Order: sequence, then structure tokens, then C-alpha cells
Amino acid sequence: MNVTQDLSILELVLNASAVVQAVMALLACVSFFSWYFIFVKWFAVRRAHKKTDEFERDFWSGGDLNGLYENATNRRYQSGSMERIFEAGFREFSKLKLQKGWEASDVIDGARRAMRATYQRELDALEAHLSFLASAGSVSPYIGLFGTVWGIMHAFRALGNVGQASLANVAPGIAEALVATAIGLFAAIPAVLAYNRFSHDIDRLAIRYESFMEEFSNILQRQMR
Repeated sequence: MNVTQDLSILELVLNASAVVQAVMALLACVSFFSWYFIFVKWFAVRRAHKKTDEFERDFWSGGDLNGLYENATNRRYQSGSMERIFEAGFREFSKLKLQKGWEASDVIDGARRAMRATYQRELDALEAHLSFLASAGSVSPYIGLFGTVWGIMHAFRALGNVGQASLANVAPGIAEALVATAIGLFAAIPAVLAYNRFSHDIDRLAIRYESFMEEFSNILQRQMR
């Protein structure tokens, strides 16, 4: 028996029991989707930061609100989350301001509610697939551990049928079991790191959006006087 060949990663995967192979295949799928969502979310969060910086620079440069609103309306699909929040608030403000019988506080509250609704939709879009990364990070090690336990059980059951026990008899089964644990950790660690990083970045964006809504509400309130 060529022990080196038998203990290679490929040989261990191919010669593993059906249950352990199923666990490895499941973890491989989880890892693939985790990395897919990591790259998708990385580009989305990066774009959100860039668009937010651009709009804040334009907004606080003293530009006309009507001009900013027209620009946001014309390029709605290319605008960022903060720009869409501004668009929703200013649209509602302009509509309610023209209607008679509305108090200033009611107009501001209406604009704030419109911004809050858009804010929630934008935040939900940014947080999409984060739950998958959290689940992958917390569950994958246990799935790998299940494969490890099953592989060790399988190895010792096979060892019981052998008259004389040796390292060559038990090593392949233990090794294939440990491969399941390694794949589980490979799927879990990037998912946990990405989830924590993206959660932090999205929380920072959410704080910036909320601060903008309050500051913009104050600006609209001054225009009602």
C-alpha cells in the first residue's frame, strides 16, 4: 500500500464514505455561495460609500435643492441610497407644501416619513444575503464536525473487522474525517469575517443616512418659515 498516495487530499475525498462525501459536497456548495455573496456585497457596499460621499459633497456645497432633485430624478437608477432618500423627502415636501390646509409640522413629518420609508428599503437592500453569511459562519463548523464524527465512527467500525490493528488501517478513516472539519472551517471563517465587516460598514452608512435625514429635515423646516 502506498500510504502517501492513499492519504492525499483527492484520494481521501474520493475514498470517503457516502455520508462524508455528502457533507463535503454540502460544505463546498456553502463555501461557493459564501464567496459569491462576499464579492457581490463588497462591490455593493463600496459603491454605496462612493455614492454617499459624492452626494454629500454636492449637497453641502450649497447647490440649489431643486437642481439636486432634478438631477436625482433624471438619473434615478445611477443614484446612491442617500440621493434616493433626498429625492423621496423633497418630492413629498414639494407636494404637501402646495396643498392648502397643511401645517408646517405636518409637511415636515410627511417628508420625514417618506425619507424613512426609502431609508428602510435601501438598508434592506444593503443587508441582503448577510443572513446567509451569518448562517454559513455559524453552521458550517457543526456540519463539518458531523462529517468528522461519522468518519471516525466509520474508521473504528472498519478497524473492528481487522484482526490486527495498525496505523495504516486507521489513518485513512481519521484523515478523511479531518478533511470534513477542514472544509467546514474553510467555509465558516471567511463568512464570519465578511459578515462582521459588512455589518460594521452598513451600520456606519445607516448612521450617515439618519444624520442626513435629520439635517435635511431641519433645512426643510427653515424653508417653511
